[in-house]
Amino acid sequence: MTKVEKLEKEIQKLSPDELAAFREWFQKFDSDDWDRQIKEDLEAGKLYKLSKEAVTAHKAGKAKQI
Repeated sequence: MTKVEKLEKEIQKLSPDELAAFREWFQKFDSDDWDRQIKEDLEAGKLYKLSKEAVTAHKAGKAKQI
């Protein structure tokens, strides 16, 4: 049995309150990890090309307001 399968079984055993607490913890964990990844990509210059393309498209009137 994989670690993920073990976790799935344990999560299914949680009470509603425990599941709510787990959800809250996981959302923060996932959000913090996403922020870390974005920061690392920015610092490594990985998003420069995308930002340049977006600015160029905006200046050319090709951008859509969302």
